[in-house]
Amino acid sequence: MKFVVSSALLSQRLQTIGRVIAPKSTLAVLENILFKVAANELTLVAADGEITLTSTLELVDSEGEVTFMINAKTIQDAIREIPEQPVDIYVNEENYTVTVEYQNGKFNFVAQTADEYPVPPAMTEERVTFSMDSQLLYNGVNRSLFAASNDALRPQIGGLYFDVKENETAIVATDAQKMACTQYPAIGAGQVGSFILPKKPANMLKGFLVKDEGMTQVEFSLRNAVFTTESYTMNCRLVEGRYPNYAAVIPTTNDIIVTVNRVAFISALRRVLLFSNVASGCVKLKLENNNMQISSHELDFSKSADEALLCDYNQMPMSIGFRGSFLLEILNNIEAEEVMLKLAGPSRAGLILPVEQKETETVLMMIMPMMIND
Repeated sequence: MKFVVSSALLSQRLQTIGRVIAPKSTLAVLENILFKVAANELTLVAADGEITLTSTLELVDSEGEVTFMINAKTIQDAIREIPEQPVDIYVNEENYTVTVEYQNGKFNFVAQTADEYPVPPAMTEERVTFSMDSQLLYNGVNRSLFAASNDALRPQIGGLYFDVKENETAIVATDAQKMACTQYPAIGAGQVGSFILPKKPANMLKGFLVKDEGMTQVEFSLRNAVFTTESYTMNCRLVEGRYPNYAAVIPTTNDIIVTVNRVAFISALRRVLLFSNVASGCVKLKLENNNMQISSHELDFSKSADEALLCDYNQMPMSIGFRGSFLLEILNNIEAEEVMLKLAGPSRAGLILPVEQKETETVLMMIMPMMIND
């Protein structure tokens, strides 16, 4: 049988779903991408045993139906080198020889039957379903990933926590030193539920949502979650266990308020951090009379840096220390011209949030302080 598909579209989908495949898979079958042609559509499937990512694209033309699988690296590398044009793909259903013809040439190889390709388990447990704008979901995932823990001994905080309520949803990540929280006040499931999305599927989700302009349906049970857009479906296993009570650790009495230009703050931090202690990466913020003094030092190498930055602050003078790299990550993941620091003292957690919040989402970041000699 034969089908015709855009080379650029096929290459883009193959590259996206191919990121699921593990570099050294324990099962040889998982080194392949499944092709299924039916009803003038091509369905591509890649899996790693924990995640199954499916993409569906419309064909230019097709004759009949066929299912087979091809080594992922072989087909990705071959299609990527073909300039944008319709390519004709012929499949011999007797010996699974595949021939790809394009404007200036052709290549062929042997595919495999798809009989042994794993099928993701169907959800048989009670499930919760809700939908949200794909770009809002992308923003929440992209904004939170940096704060997820890398501690293999604490897998529960190594992913993104989706806290779904009747009329609101929050996406949270923390490593106990910093936290990112995005709340969506108008998005809910009509019931209460939650799940922890591991870091790898979270990165996959970010990858295929980045240019999606539609809606994403989210369906989850105790063990699995399914994310469905117009072009992609991802079925993944969830992290088991209880997520920390993030809401309980967000301070509510931080009444020391500092407002500063975000871009200027980032630039100053980058310069000062070059002279900070390599081990601690600590920077000190000294606040007084609409001035923020940012400083760092490395005694072992006799180097230091000190920079003044205008800010809006008219309360009692105070100094507080933070890990500079954490501050930079937080500031780089807030989309705002000005940010607000809400502090309670040099030994209490600080909050960082945009001065102007969007109607569709509320962004809040939290960072733990470091001890300084003041």
